Amino acid sequence: MSDRPSIGEAADLLRAQLGMGQMSNPATTEDTWAAFVRFGRMRFSTANSPDADGLLFQYGGVYAFDGPEAFSLDLTRQFEVLGESGDHDHFVQVHCELAYEPVPALTALGAFNSWFFHDSGEDLGRWLEALTDQDAWTVIREQRPVKVAVRQEAV
Repeated sequence: MSDRPSIGEAADLLRAQLGMGQMSNPATTEDTWAAFVRFGRMRFSTANSPDADGLLFQYGGVYAFDGPEAFSLDLTRQFEVLGESGDHDHFVQVHCELAYEPVPALTALGAFNSWFFHDSGEDLGRWLEALTDQDAWTVIREQRPVKVAVRQEAV
């Protein structure tokens, strides 16, 4: 038995890293990013495969899903779940979604996504550094999110 947390605990652990329920205003982008990085460094009880535990950094424009139009930054943790036969059954994704006023500097960024998988042999620190070295990160981190939400879904 693993001493790592289960996939089912992931959303609550991310909320704890974010301090949700303890602050009255949405966190800054930097605070949210630091919390996601701490969460991303945690290891969970997952299947033994290179794609079983991944991180996704993505943004892709302005949307109005559940309110006014907003630019969305989605920080996601994806876990592979195996069925009884040991084959892929589905993925569980834990999203940390940051919504921003759709200012021109953000809308000009277009779309971008980048994946990291813990057991792929790649270096997490280098992946994180490559993201924050981008010009787009400079634009995003200067903005304060109007909303930060955590949700979990099976896909």
